[in-house]
Amino acid sequence: MSAPGIEMTCPACKREALVRRKPKYDGFKKVGEELSCAQCGHVFDSEAEVPFKQARKPALFQADDRPRTPKVFRGDENARLCRYCAEYVVNPFTQRCNRHRRDVQATDTCRDFTPKPSPPPESAAAEGAAKP
Repeated sequence: MSAPGIEMTCPACKREALVRRKPKYDGFKKVGEELSCAQCGHVFDSEAEVPFKQARKPALFQADDRPRTPKVFRGDENARLCRYCAEYVVNPFTQRCNRHRRDVQATDTCRDFTPKPSPPPESAAAEGAAKP
């Protein structure tokens, strides 16, 4: 039972006001809420009776005002990173290059780059695993 907002125009005092929600109890059990005008105290019978104001978003910007998405890489510029090399090995403690036998980072580049072979399509891999 969430309300569209807390602002309303009160029909009793004709002013813009906030809705006051006061819980109703039967002993220690909550049985409902009493909705009233915070300005004049006019009590509403139900939440459907409250004339809530609709939230209006100001139209400050149009689509032309948004910045263009920057293009960082030109073509395959990032394809020669160690992360995409066949000699790149990752384990929980370090990242290594098997060809040069040294520690590397995923974003390092190398002139001896060897691309990883492309993985087989998933449907072919599933069929191969299903056959005995």
